[in-house]
Amino acid sequence: MADTSVTSKHAVQLLELCASQNLTLAAAESCTGGGLAACITGVPGSSHVFRGSIVAYSNEIKTSVLRVSPETLAAHGAVSEATAREMSERICSLMHSDIGIGITGIAGPDGGMPEKPVGLVYIAITVQGSTDVTQLHLIGDRQSIREQAVNASLDQCLRKIKG
Repeated sequence: MADTSVTSKHAVQLLELCASQNLTLAAAESCTGGGLAACITGVPGSSHVFRGSIVAYSNEIKTSVLRVSPETLAAHGAVSEATAREMSERICSLMHSDIGIGITGIAGPDGGMPEKPVGLVYIAITVQGSTDVTQLHLIGDRQSIREQAVNASLDQCLRKIKG
């Protein structure tokens, strides 16, 4: 199980950094199911920075709400670098935020395939129009994979903002 104190520490650091730079933050989550938003909003005062999160668990919501391209989903699948990138970029546009985090992956215990195994997670971070995507291969049970993905997204967002 992930160390939630580390996650909380990263959330506090991220919110403080965003506040100090007058940056707003939003998230588009799939495999984490709102865990990132819960972690961020668990920090008092987060509403000054955090605009919100959309849990786009189905492809229908990814396309209709987040406006991820159906062509991207058809060509690359929901769990892909391209989809994470579009999720992150679209949430910035939808929420009018400076920073977007897009997370998509396979938390298990089912759903994995040889080319996309359980634990495969893509995290996209968009900061003022510049997007980086990271592919992770996480190990553990469903809850552990979700917690690791939340922690990794906070950490990667901190690193990207700091440059």
